[in-house]
Amino acid sequence: MDFKESKPIYMQIVDRICNEILTGVYEEGGRVPSVREYAASVEVNANTAMRSFDFLQANNIIFNRRGIGYFVADGARKQIVAMRREVFMNESLPEFFAEIDRLNISIDEVAEMYRKRGN
Repeated sequence: MDFKESKPIYMQIVDRICNEILTGVYEEGGRVPSVREYAASVEVNANTAMRSFDFLQANNIIFNRRGIGYFVADGARKQIVAMRREVFMNESLPEFFAEIDRLNISIDEVAEMYRKRGN
């Protein structure tokens, strides 16, 4: 996995696991790889992966069945969307609006680009 310097590695792993849950790689109620397995797959220290798993568990996205492993929590997809939506609305959008103001881009131009994006 290629990591960016602008964000802690453990949070990039959190994002990756959340993306995997959202895209169905890991289903709600299904098992996720062990900390060691995941660490090996993304080529990081197991302690870094453990920090990611701890974050996900603290945010009710995964849970641990002692002696069995980690599983995706019921409602994880909804929780991920809620968390990401909050970050987007409170961090990304204000910066986006500030940038379009600095560049003198109208909201109509933005809306037109949104319509053209192909979805």
